[in-house]
Amino acid sequence: MKFCSYNIQYGIGKDELVNFNRIVAEIGTPDVICLQEVERFLPETGMSDQVRELAALFPAYHWVYGPGVDVDADIVESNGHVRHRRRQFGNMLLSKAPILSSRNHVLPKHGLLDAFSLQRGLLEGVINTPSGPLRVFSTHFSHCSPQERRDQAETLLDIIRRGPDQGGSWSGNNASAHWTETGNAPPMPHQAIVMGDFNLTPKDAEYDVLVGPWDVAHGRLSKRDNLVDAWDYSKSGDFEQPTCTERAQGNRPVRSVRLDYAFVTPDLAPKIKSMFVDVEAQGSDHEPIFVELDL
Repeated sequence: MKFCSYNIQYGIGKDELVNFNRIVAEIGTPDVICLQEVERFLPETGMSDQVRELAALFPAYHWVYGPGVDVDADIVESNGHVRHRRRQFGNMLLSKAPILSSRNHVLPKHGLLDAFSLQRGLLEGVINTPSGPLRVFSTHFSHCSPQERRDQAETLLDIIRRGPDQGGSWSGNNASAHWTETGNAPPMPHQAIVMGDFNLTPKDAEYDVLVGPWDVAHGRLSKRDNLVDAWDYSKSGDFEQPTCTERAQGNRPVRSVRLDYAFVTPDLAPKIKSMFVDVEAQGSDHEPIFVELDL
């Protein structure tokens, strides 16, 4: 199965133009797509509903959307009727197979005094694969605070670890027909893949929280309940392969860095076949990443 993750920057490409058709062409037809920076009703992108636009451009896919930011954008018309709109910013998950259940987890957020900080989320979907059910996460960590990202990394790991014990959208064997035609609770498997823009480099301390610290003598000291970096495990290329060219900010110059990752639970790591970064993509300031798993 082929998985893709792409921070689409609201559709704004390297030429500063919004072009969703270009993004769709760059993604192609993988089995599962994880998107970040998908927004609804923001002025800079024409007050458009990007979730609906993208869903229409991928008509053969099931999809769910999980906003981190969710604020009022309603219009009260002259007759007093409310035209309902929510200004949202978040993650999207699309799958050729049905998304059996979904949860949108809110990640920790620090209340910063001056730096602009957005609420971030972790969108979870359970899909069936030829090897059985799999949890897929699309996420986007904080862009400005290393400590905030560390808290988000620890929360992500906790969500993955606790999921099987908590059960899915409901648990128990006595659900009525009001909830299910089959009587079965949605599965909540242990195996998981987490894809997205983590806003951290492989040299950052937050990276070690996710995959374990590096030791000169013994290499990566991953624990059984850590995650595995699919790029590193598959030996697909330069460990610091850039996936984004960031604009200059404050005292930080323009830099090309690896910010986008695919992490898997250790039991899924042996099924990684390959990973690829499309360095030619022009649809965003990020490049899409692709992972193939033997499922």
